[in-house]
Amino acid sequence: MGHRKLASPRRGSSGLRPRKRAEEILPTPRSWPIVNYENPTLLGFVGYKVGMTHVYMIDNTRGSDNFGKEIFVPSTVIETPPILPLAIKAYGITSKGEPASITEYWANLPSDIHLERRIRNIKINSEKQSAFLNKIKDNINNLLFLRLIVATQPKLVPALGKKTPDITEIQIGGGTLNAQLDYALSILGKPMTVNSVLKEGQLIDIIGVTKGKGFEGVVKRYSVQELPRWHKHRKGSRKVGTKGPSLGTPSYVPQPGQMGFHRRTEYNKLILKISDKIDEINPKGGFVKYGQVRNTYILLKGSTIGVRKRPLFLRYAIRPYEITPTPQNITYIDLNSKQG
Repeated sequence: MGHRKLASPRRGSSGLRPRKRAEEILPTPRSWPIVNYENPTLLGFVGYKVGMTHVYMIDNTRGSDNFGKEIFVPSTVIETPPILPLAIKAYGITSKGEPASITEYWANLPSDIHLERRIRNIKINSEKQSAFLNKIKDNINNLLFLRLIVATQPKLVPALGKKTPDITEIQIGGGTLNAQLDYALSILGKPMTVNSVLKEGQLIDIIGVTKGKGFEGVVKRYSVQELPRWHKHRKGSRKVGTKGPSLGTPSYVPQPGQMGFHRRTEYNKLILKISDKIDEINPKGGFVKYGQVRNTYILLKGSTIGVRKRPLFLRYAIRPYEITPTPQNITYIDLNSKQG
């Protein structure tokens, strides 16, 4: 078996790194797309995964064998209650030449969003906030970009069973920096719906945390082949035969450890439908392990990462294969309850 260590293909993929637990349940994107819109807009939204169903729709993909025909498409439902912009965060270049936050301008926070569960001892001084806003206006030409600190409203989703909001940052794109600042000031402290950010037929990226599976061995974690079971395998067969260096990959050794609950990104997910008509999507008795959808929902083509009730960040596609949103013609949405 000496040749096997050199010629056998390695087991598992080394591309999905790091294989560690995610640091936060709602990740913030590390990069943002560059858009050339005339009017400023938010480049993302936050929703909660509901479950899956299937639809029948007319295939409008040019060059497809089923172009113009009715096709069966599995789809994912994401409930998107309104988000609440809390503050404007300005980013610029520091003395070290790295982008960093310069200042923040907070709006008057409503008392019914339970923000004290996430941010304790938050006090807003109107005089200091005015000085912060003036600082942003005076240095507007030296800024790199503007972001909004937003909070979700899980209290509007009874299926979640929680009131503590999820807080994240969403970058503003399009227009000039002055136009972005005016846009941010106009929506600050006001609930925003998903219709004002995303459109039907648009491609988005899903950033979230995958389903956690705990501590697993190398057979399940890396698809390592189980060793043959015979009388000399007193130390077990579900393990790596050798942990010595192999040809070309001396540092790659499959090890047991954390599997699942990883931060991952799915690119170019197609939005089939955005609607607030909940009767068109709710099955009889509600979705399994979730319940009824009560807010505006998004219907995505295909599956997504995460378990039910998991918060997902919906970002503008950073590398889309289509720029112009194309409306989708859905002929039927299945309302039967999905078991399992």
